[in-house]
Amino acid sequence: MRRILHIDMDAFFAAVEQKRHPALKGKPLVIGGSGDPTQRGVVSTASYEARKFGIHSAMPLRTAYKLCPHAVFLPVYYQEYSRVSQIIKRILQKICPVMEDVGIDEAFLDISQIKKPGEEIAREIKEEIKKQTNLTCSIGIAPNKLLAKIASDMQKPDGFTIISEDDVEKRIWPLSVRKLWGVGPKTETALKAMGIDTIGKLASQPLDTLVGTFGKSYGHHLYEASHGIDESPFVTHREPKSASRETTFQTDVSNWQEIARTLARLTKEVAIDLRRTRHKGKTVTVKVRFSDFETHTRAKTLKTPTHSEEEIRIAAFDCLGRFELKKKVRLIGVRIGRLEKGMT
Repeated sequence: MRRILHIDMDAFFAAVEQKRHPALKGKPLVIGGSGDPTQRGVVSTASYEARKFGIHSAMPLRTAYKLCPHAVFLPVYYQEYSRVSQIIKRILQKICPVMEDVGIDEAFLDISQIKKPGEEIAREIKEEIKKQTNLTCSIGIAPNKLLAKIASDMQKPDGFTIISEDDVEKRIWPLSVRKLWGVGPKTETALKAMGIDTIGKLASQPLDTLVGTFGKSYGHHLYEASHGIDESPFVTHREPKSASRETTFQTDVSNWQEIARTLARLTKEVAIDLRRTRHKGKTVTVKVRFSDFETHTRAKTLKTPTHSEEEIRIAAFDCLGRFELKKKVRLIGVRIGRLEKGMT
C-alpha cells in the first residue's frame, strides 16, 4: 500500500512576515504586488485573520482593501520566502529522500518504505519545521497524491489528516468539487450548471456523460478523481519547459517607448534566469494584454537555442513589431520555450 504525504505550509508568505515582524501576529495581513492596495496587483497570500473577511489568493489588491481597509498590506519579499522554503525542503529530504517539490510552500513525500507510523513521521516533520523556522504546516497522508493533497487542507492550520481508500465515500464525497485537484472556477461553473456541487454528485455521473461534456482526457480525470483514483507518478526532478517574465502597468500605456523599455527589461531578466539555471531556449513569445483585457501573443522560433540577452531581445522586438498597438496596453510579457540544458 502506497503512503503519500502532502505537506502544505500555513499561509506561508504571511506567516514568514509575521515571524519577521511579531507585531503583525493576530492582525489581518495581505501580501501581494508592491504592497500598495491603491495600485494594480493581486493577493499572493492572506493571513487567516484576513481570510475571515473573504480575502483570498489571486484577488485584486483593491478588492481586498475594500473588504478589509484596516488590513496590513505588504509587498512580496520572494527572496526571503525562497530562503525559508529551502530550509523546509532540506528538512523534508532528510526525513524522506523521495520528494516531489511542487511549489515554494508545498511538497509530496513517498513514505511507503519508511517503517514508522504516519503519525510519527508527521509529528517529526512538524516539530523540526517549528524548531528551525517557527512556522506551522498542515499534513495529509493517503494512498495517492490526490487524496493526500485534499487531506492536508481538511484541518488547517497546523492540521494532520489521514485518508484511506475506505474514507472516500464518507469524507471526500461531501466536499465541494473545488476541492478536487485541477478543478478551477470555469469547471466549477460548468458542473454547477449540471447540478453538481459536491464530489459525491460528480462521482454519481456516468463516465460517458463527463467525457461528452469535458472531452475524453479531462472527463476521465474528473471521473477517476471523484472516486479517489489517482495513479499519477512521483516526479522527483523536473526540467523547466520555459522561462518567462511579465508585468502589469500601473496605468494603461500607449507610449511605445515605455512599452519597449519594459520589454527590454523583461528580456534581460529572462536571459539572466536562463544563465542561472544553465538552459538555452529556442522559441520567443511576447504576450500583450490590452486595456479591454483582450490578450494576444506573437512568437518567433530561432535557428539555434540561446541564452543571449541580445538575441532574445531582438526576437522579442520582432514579435512586438507584429502587434497593432491601437489600444492602450495593460500587460506585457515575454517567454522563451523549448528549453534545453547546456551553456556551451
